[in-house]
Amino acid sequence: MKRRKKKKTENESEATGKVGQQKPPVDEHHPEPLMPAYETPEVEPEPAAETMPIRQDSRMETEVQPESPYTPPPGAPEQQPAPSVSGKPQRKSKGVVVLAIGLPGSGKTTWFKRRGVTPLSSDMLRNILFDDIDEQRYQGLVFSTLRSLLRARLIARMPWNYVDATNLATHERRQWIKMAKSFGYDVHAVFFDVPVEVCLERNRRRERQVKEELVQRMAAKLRPPGFEEGFSKITVVRVKKTD
Repeated sequence: MKRRKKKKTENESEATGKVGQQKPPVDEHHPEPLMPAYETPEVEPEPAAETMPIRQDSRMETEVQPESPYTPPPGAPEQQPAPSVSGKPQRKSKGVVVLAIGLPGSGKTTWFKRRGVTPLSSDMLRNILFDDIDEQRYQGLVFSTLRSLLRARLIARMPWNYVDATNLATHERRQWIKMAKSFGYDVHAVFFDVPVEVCLERNRRRERQVKEELVQRMAAKLRPPGFEEGFSKITVVRVKKTD
């Protein structure tokens, strides 16, 4: 009797570099990417999003997305030094790594464009490596290269470093945070707290769309960032409320 092949499911984690993609073949011409050898302690399952409200803190700021994506911001609040905690003097940091956190269509790319920032992103690397922003066969290679680029910037002591990815859950953010802190950098989070309905509406207007069922599954996995993860500052970006 012939065994049935198990149906491969789509991967919803951008941290693995395989969002919605099957694992590419591994052979002598396409070896598996190197992965950081971090020891990850066992953690308890994360509670649902509604039980994890974002606590107010002096290190937290709130920002509202403008009606026009081309309106210049009144400055770059994420580039202000984080205040000391409990009056304790802070160690001197070599710089900052800024992680964008949010669903497709939440406004991450536009946020960077308004500030004139070119972040490290998978789209940028696909253009550089394959001359094709839609190339999806080598996601593992793309994201391992992305981490290598950040490491190179930290070795070169570049003061401000931006990572444009979904970074849905704490375990997906952990590797970026550990890398930054191992080089003596602070880590800031920019959390795009945008309703999934708004993200889906924006996604429908995009030329390159993400499957709606995939966006819904990603929304179920999204967890707000917390200071206990290692962030020294969190900026929450929301859409403007309408009457």
